This record gives sequence, structure tokens and C-alpha cells, in this order.
Amino acid sequence: MIKKGVILFCFLISVVMPGLTLSLEELIGPDLAGELLREGMIIKLQLKNPQPALIPRNVPVGQIVDNILNELNPSVAAESLYLYKKPSGSTAWSEAERNALYNEVLSLSSLKGLQYFSSSRNKMWTFYDTSMVIDGPESKNPLPDPFYSVPPRELTLYARQKDETFGDNIYQYTYHVRQDSLVLTQQNLTNMSYKHITLVGKNKLRSLIAAIDAESYLVIYAVSLAKIISVPLFNQRIGRAFSTRLEALLTWFSGRADLVFQGAGP
Repeated sequence: MIKKGVILFCFLISVVMPGLTLSLEELIGPDLAGELLREGMIIKLQLKNPQPALIPRNVPVGQIVDNILNELNPSVAAESLYLYKKPSGSTAWSEAERNALYNEVLSLSSLKGLQYFSSSRNKMWTFYDTSMVIDGPESKNPLPDPFYSVPPRELTLYARQKDETFGDNIYQYTYHVRQDSLVLTQQNLTNMSYKHITLVGKNKLRSLIAAIDAESYLVIYAVSLAKIISVPLFNQRIGRAFSTRLEALLTWFSGRADLVFQGAGP
């Protein structure tokens, strides 16, 4: 009887412990937590041998970013922390809320028409003219946005997205689900060109967005890491472009979260 009780206790610990929700301070440290509470968003841009400095203390996120750094050896990194406040009185997200958010960010078609402020043009600019899920990088047949009542632990999608800056490209999206976090990564499967100059070669861009539950908040961490072709006149400009586009993606992600936590209409 004692042996069975020990086994049951160990089983319960193994189930419950990974899903413990960390506080904001535990997740990003007291200094970053204080800055994020004051500012709402933190953005950092690094050129030449970047080392991301805003990664939350979350195992899947840290492991994925480390793998990207080792594989890509990027020359530019734009990263951000964004604090999403849940409705008053909300605590740790429910499984239903997490699953609903998962399906909202599977909706890649909702990226169509997303805008950001272009510093080079000094006006709002469209990010994606078109955005659609496709059946594969070769056939490119359009598919509706998928929906899962029970999200798989890992999922890969392909998308065709026409970018006003970098043209018409194919991307691979990978989604990771844990009890306390959702993570999506984007990888380019085609060369990304600007004014007929290839600036980011195939498989040389990785972008990540993670939503991590932190009691009454969601900490949304985003990073774009790229190995860009060195063009002295473009390096700083492209770096700024990655930062502003990252802000646009955070705005998109926050809007999808509103649909879940605020009950906002489309």
C-alpha cells in the first residue's frame, strides 16, 4: 500500500510541476519586470555577433533560441518583451483559454493587411499583402487556417506570404504547446530580396514569438534572428526594419489575445 502511495505521489508531482505558473519576477527577473511594468514593452537591436538578452526563464523558449543561435550564427537580432495584462481578476490561464489562443495564432490569414510604421518611409506601411496557409513549399496550394480542439504538442505549417519589403516568400511555421506557454517559430524557405538584392538567404531567418503565462499577465517574447548579407549601406536600415516589424507582430499577437481574454470582436 505504501509503495502504491509513493508511486501515485510521484506521478502527481510529475504532472503538476511542469505546469506551475511563474510570477513575472520569476520569469524575467526583478529588474526587467520593473522596466516592463513601467514601459509595457522593451525592444533591443543588436548587430554583429548578437546575444539575445531578454529571453524568459522558460525551458522551451530558451532551448529553441539556443538551437537557433548555434545553427544560424546570426548577424542581426531584434528582440522584445511585451506585457499583456489579462482582464482584472484573471489568474493562470485555463486550458480552454490556452487552446483558444493557440487557434487564434494558427490563423495566419489574419496577418494579411497588418501594418507597421516604416521609419525609412516615415509612414504606416503594409507588412503582408497576402498571407495564407499552403499544403507544402512545392505545391503551394492554399488551405484554410487549421483548427484543433486539442492542440498537438508540436505542429508544422507552411505559409505563402507576400511581404511589401521582401517580396513573395514561403515560410515554415512550427508551433510548440506546453501547459504554461505557446511558442511559434518562423523560418524562410526562399531567398528574401530587397530592390532585387538578396539580403537574407534561404533558411537564414528565424523568428520566434512566445506567450508565457505569468499569473495576471502574459509575457510575450519575440525575437528575429537573421544572417544577412553584409551591405554597409543597408545593415543599420535592415536592423531597424526588423525591429519595427517585430513590433507589428507583437501588435498582431496582442490582438489575437484580445479575442480570447477580452471577448473582442473581429
